[in-house]
Amino acid sequence: MEKFTTLTAVAAPLPMINVDTDMIIPKQFLKTVERTGLAKGLFFELRQTPDGKPVPDFFMNQPQYKGAQILVAGDNFGCGSSREHAPWALLDYGIRCVIAPSFADIFYNNCFQNGILPIKLPQEDVDKLMDDAKRGANARITVDLERQEIKGPDGGTIKFEIDAFKKHCLLNGLDNIGLTLEKKPKIDSFETRQRASQPWLYAEAGRTA
Repeated sequence: MEKFTTLTAVAAPLPMINVDTDMIIPKQFLKTVERTGLAKGLFFELRQTPDGKPVPDFFMNQPQYKGAQILVAGDNFGCGSSREHAPWALLDYGIRCVIAPSFADIFYNNCFQNGILPIKLPQEDVDKLMDDAKRGANARITVDLERQEIKGPDGGTIKFEIDAFKKHCLLNGLDNIGLTLEKKPKIDSFETRQRASQPWLYAEAGRTA
């Protein structure tokens, strides 16, 4: 998983509450278990009309938000079903940080497992960043995970809270597999002792394989 340390990027505004995972990526794009290629389905029904025409005022259809890596959204972002394709689609598009007043719990935790930093802030701070984001490419925001602060384009700083363990994982690019591999020396040592004390278990495993 890619590490998250400091990110300076254009922030895109999504001033909607209760954006659920089906809005983030509709069900017809869930047929794959690959994490790539999902950007084409991101906000599919929000960025185009039923007859396939682009919605002009949606950020994905506006040139000033091309390459945006930060999303400023409304309350209860990521609610609905627990589909992990939602953070996959955001990441495939290039979003590395989502800022909102609150998140659905499962989506929030899935973000950390995929290298996305979800930041919870009071509504007044989100409103300020939303105003900044509406200025497009002229308003770049810096998110510093180590310092736990956000710097706006006008020099203002907003502090944010984050669980210490989740912060450690993002800073070091550790998902659950990475965390397990950190214990590899201890795992190898255990297996060596186990093989010496109970060799029949490994012999049986070899016959089964």
